[in-house]
Amino acid sequence: MTSAPLTSPVRRPLIQSRALRRFLSHRLALIGVIMVLSLTLACFIGPHLLPYDELHIDLRARFAPPGTGGHIFGTDPLGRDIAARLFHAGQISMAVGFAVMIIATAFGSVVGVISGYYGGRVSAVLMRIVDAFLSFPSVFLLLALAAFIQPSPVMIALIISATSWMEVARIVEAEVKSLRNQDFVQAAHMLGLSGRWIMFRELLPNAIGPIIVAASLTVARAILLEAYISFLGYGIQPPLPSWGNMLNGAQQYLASAPWLAIVPGVAITIAVTGFNFIGDGLRDAFDSRSGGR
Repeated sequence: MTSAPLTSPVRRPLIQSRALRRFLSHRLALIGVIMVLSLTLACFIGPHLLPYDELHIDLRARFAPPGTGGHIFGTDPLGRDIAARLFHAGQISMAVGFAVMIIATAFGSVVGVISGYYGGRVSAVLMRIVDAFLSFPSVFLLLALAAFIQPSPVMIALIISATSWMEVARIVEAEVKSLRNQDFVQAAHMLGLSGRWIMFRELLPNAIGPIIVAASLTVARAILLEAYISFLGYGIQPPLPSWGNMLNGAQQYLASAPWLAIVPGVAITIAVTGFNFIGDGLRDAFDSRSGGR
């Protein structure tokens, strides 16, 4: 008995090369890549180029405006360098976003492929669980979970993942249902291959396009949710910086020191917009109905 994949060895690379060409011709997607790469490089390389770290306090430099005293983005009420805090907060926000992407996409894909492959009662039970999670407003569920858990980047990533896997599960379930009656799946059944093999070695790779799109959009959603719950005081706690708690600390100084809110707000906007642009480009690239060849 052969255990080789039943999908064509030529068809999948061909589809992938066409998707890559369509993605590279998508202007907004390329802008999104540039935005995300620029922000990521700034967050991980920028701290090494600054004369101050994110915890350095200089009370004599309180509320220094951007561009003064070596502080390119100014300082906060304690005289801490905004740029250093912004870049360090970006590392945390990016790490949380990608961790949520991995966890939520993996779990949602497993639930979706099992539901789509077996159908019937299995699908009904799993999709009702998905519906139950979706029936709760994600923000309130996040706040409820965060209120009972010691906040840390790891725990924040886990609780955001707990509210982000359902969309992936629905997408994968629908895609697998459309694939399970294809010829390569019927051939796998005739060869006696196990359901696990068919699900994870045949069906899931053929549903990779929608999964990648959902994963890219999940990063944007996770960054936004992390900022939101940190802004409300339930997420990353000071003195560890995050874009959300930087905005929280800037509320009372909007009139006197607006850069305290503008700088992290622009960073969140760039990150979320960039990942959404990438997600739009990936969706168009993997859409077989698009005009690209």
